[in-house]
Amino acid sequence: MLDSIRTRYEHTIYASYIGYITQATINNFAPLLFLTFQRSFRLSLEQITLITTVNFLVQLCVDLLSAHCIDGIGYRVAAVAAHFFAALGLVGMALFPSLVPNSYAGLLTAVVFYAIGGGLIEVIISPIVEACPTEKKEAAMSLLHSFYCWGHVGVVLLSTAFFALVGIDNWRILACIWALIPAFNLLYFSQVPLYPIVGENEGLTIRNLLGQKLFWLLMLLMVSAGAAEQAMSQWSSAFAEAGLRVDKTIGDLAGPCGFALLMGLARLLHGKYSDHIPLKQMMMGSAGLCVACYLLAGLSGNPVLGLVGCALCGFSVGIFWPGTLSIAARTLPTGGTAMFAFLALAGDLGCVSGPTLVGFAADASGGDLRAGILLAVVFPVIMLAGLLTLRDSSALEEG
Repeated sequence: MLDSIRTRYEHTIYASYIGYITQATINNFAPLLFLTFQRSFRLSLEQITLITTVNFLVQLCVDLLSAHCIDGIGYRVAAVAAHFFAALGLVGMALFPSLVPNSYAGLLTAVVFYAIGGGLIEVIISPIVEACPTEKKEAAMSLLHSFYCWGHVGVVLLSTAFFALVGIDNWRILACIWALIPAFNLLYFSQVPLYPIVGENEGLTIRNLLGQKLFWLLMLLMVSAGAAEQAMSQWSSAFAEAGLRVDKTIGDLAGPCGFALLMGLARLLHGKYSDHIPLKQMMMGSAGLCVACYLLAGLSGNPVLGLVGCALCGFSVGIFWPGTLSIAARTLPTGGTAMFAFLALAGDLGCVSGPTLVGFAADASGGDLRAGILLAVVFPVIMLAGLLTLRDSSALEEG
């Protein structure tokens, strides 16, 4: 069995799938507890917002550093370290607030640890799978990123069941249980075979990469992808409970869980039909739908319609992130580690700006999350504008 794990690339892909489940866990478990944190630790809405902001800012910093150091330390060391920090952060979320005088500082410390793991996972997993000897790279990338969605669904469903059966006051136990996933994958990644990302001396230098006009357009698309996805994902639970006045269990199932299910479905459909529908056309249609979903959630006073907008938003953003990575891999095939690191950085910049804009706008509006959700419509609008520019071949001229 161990020999099979060490020699067959299928295990590399399986470990990568679990890596994205880990990523989903560290990004989406804490938002289910935002209002619980607010009550337990007496936090303001601004302090709650900073939990998400710190998470993605740290991931962004890790992305930036990774462009320079991943090739030096190697992908295996990076993968093992990523899962170690993810597990430490999840356990720390349960323990640190009780171990330090300032419970909020302890909570943020745990967030920093698992964000380091999340940043590394975001940088290394996509190029690892891209390098594996598989056909239909676009389909493989969409399938890989669909596991983020299935992880998100699992986190919401299992956490909701746990809270209903055991009580939400026991959330610390669940945080430690979720830490078992990265702990297992740490061992798995230490054994699987890894393939070279690009041939020796074939990758673009960072200076050459930054000189590509197409690269900067792709960076804009990644910022928009991260912001459009996480602005709704991070706030959908609190939005359903506080903004739409829906019971927490129903709100979590219809809001974040519906969001994740439909996002995963979009990625599976793209993987299945990628040979039949041009990627850019599919992304443009998704951007238009995303605009409509944000308007529906932000403007509708009906809780049912508001939840429909939240859930459908997941379908609309599903292919933004993997689709942009696929375009980058196809149009800049020698971008290598630096390209994936900078694109992850751009995506995480969006993941910071989207939820932060929603939180601060809601705080400025007296706690009205509808105002924040409505303002976030700017992100799919930017995505659509960027894709329209991408359609113009003259805009893709390099150098």
